[in-house]
Amino acid sequence: MAMREHKVYLHPSGPLVALVGNPNCGKTALFNLLTGSRQKVANYAGVTVERKEGAMRMADGKTLRVLDLPGTYSLYPRSQDERITCDVLMGRALGEKRPQALVCVVDATNLRMGLRLVLAVKRLGLPCIVALNMSDLASERGLHIDTEALSEALGLPVVSTVAIQSQGHAALSAWLENASWQTPSAAVPTKQLSPSTPEADHRVVQDILQRLSLDSLLPDPLSDQLDRVLLHPVAGPLILLAVLFLIFQAVFAWAVPPMDAIKAATAWMADQTVANLPDTWWRSLLADGLIAGLGGVVVFLPQILILFFFILILEESGYLPRAAFLLDRIMGSVGLSGRSFIPLLSSFACAIPGIMATRTIANHRDRMVTILIAPLMTCSARLPVYALLISAFIPQSEVLGWELQGLVLFGLYVAGIAGAMLVAWVLKRLTATGQDSRPLMMELPAYHLPSVRNVAIGLRTRVRIFMHRVGGTIMVLTLALWFLASYPSAPDNATRPAIEYSYAGSLGHALHHVFAPIGFNWQISIALVPGMAAREVAVSSLATVYALSASQDDTAEALAPLLAQQWSLATALSLLAWFVFAPQCLSTLAAIKRETGGWKMPVIATVYLFALAYGASWLTYRWATAMGWG
Repeated sequence: MAMREHKVYLHPSGPLVALVGNPNCGKTALFNLLTGSRQKVANYAGVTVERKEGAMRMADGKTLRVLDLPGTYSLYPRSQDERITCDVLMGRALGEKRPQALVCVVDATNLRMGLRLVLAVKRLGLPCIVALNMSDLASERGLHIDTEALSEALGLPVVSTVAIQSQGHAALSAWLENASWQTPSAAVPTKQLSPSTPEADHRVVQDILQRLSLDSLLPDPLSDQLDRVLLHPVAGPLILLAVLFLIFQAVFAWAVPPMDAIKAATAWMADQTVANLPDTWWRSLLADGLIAGLGGVVVFLPQILILFFFILILEESGYLPRAAFLLDRIMGSVGLSGRSFIPLLSSFACAIPGIMATRTIANHRDRMVTILIAPLMTCSARLPVYALLISAFIPQSEVLGWELQGLVLFGLYVAGIAGAMLVAWVLKRLTATGQDSRPLMMELPAYHLPSVRNVAIGLRTRVRIFMHRVGGTIMVLTLALWFLASYPSAPDNATRPAIEYSYAGSLGHALHHVFAPIGFNWQISIALVPGMAAREVAVSSLATVYALSASQDDTAEALAPLLAQQWSLATALSLLAWFVFAPQCLSTLAAIKRETGGWKMPVIATVYLFALAYGASWLTYRWATAMGWG
């Protein structure tokens, strides 16, 4: 199995402290509190299977590097993300230094589970402190923890933290700023775990809890009351469906004002460029290349942020594991378990972190199937394409009080999910082990009010990544397409738009023979090629192609009205069907290769996704044409 190398460091010269803890203990929230905005994720954003590092500024002005490790229940790994945590702690991770100190984060309301990990971490021999997180919730439920007594019993320093409060990390920060723990760290050798067994650790933890009168189970009345409704076998799935439905309605309804402002700014910039610069190649580069191409993608940032806002709210509140539980029976019917849900949900943001999140799936067959169907989840990169075509061809009207455009968007997401379930069902029939019954066992965390800080940090990370793509990959591809669409120039006796005589025009007309049966014109055929590098580039490519095809008076006109005038509804629906199933961007295929350790799975994914996309577009185009929409 290929293992990802960790080579990106934020502050390579500072001491490295790692946060380790069970899933859902509030470890990442504490990491956000310690580091604030001074964070960096290696290569891709997303869930905690990613390498996330931040910088903590200490009182003396020095910087401490803080590493947020994937959640784990023990140091005997059963999944890929737990193996990464163990490798880092043992000093075996490629390109990663061994931490000089550890912060073992424990849910104060679930000491029995957290203290088992503390004992294993203690045996590593590294300087370590126990952070009792959510200590406020423990106090509210009547559990009073004597940190000094617990520290004496464990033989480790223990502090209380509340990661959702601005000063909830004060005691932990004070220990981290004390330089005494840094002195022996360099001399600590890489150790294997001391001999022990889970049963022995369980007995030790039970003895500690009994001596400190902490062995009683704590009821959580609010979570219990909510779960009676949200996990109801009938009401639960209906509520989940309603939540997802409302999210997609909000993606269109809330985004209109900021999108209109971005459109107006883009049009103004294009007008000013055309009006104030001479008619030269570099004016075309600015107006038709950069402004038209990049502006056509940036306009969809509000919708992407709205989608991520709701995903972060669901994650922060503790609802996502419940959704996995609710969907376990449905996913079991296609040969998967509910554990595949969170990686698939992550794929709605981007398939790459979703594919990496499959490391939490211990069963190899389930992990491979989840990797293969993750690209069918509608990632945020497709949202600009959907939004463009829906705004161009779907009227702003209501159906039974709901926005029609939001209904269509919801239908596209459902189509992707249905396609993924169909592929998983087929693989279940073709794979004998897919018939095995694997009951889902997972911890359901207590419900929490989402932290404004954590949501803001998550959204800021998404903005940074999106704008990095706009200013990097998308800009380079847009400029390359502008060059191919502008040269060679049209002859003096040309009767068609100049772009048709260019390199891009020749490529588009050649590909048109392949895509004509599904209703694509030569402009769409051009846009599909750079769209393989990044889905959003398809929109900027169309913007560039049509800007160069339009007359000078129409250069600044919005792209959606131009498409509505020149395309049939059948073509638009066919293109929507294509992007539901289309082969993913090259980065996703590279992630599949890296996670599966070879080319077999990327080739399978490319072939079956292309076949699905072409078949779905062909059926959609024929049906729409038969309906008279061609």
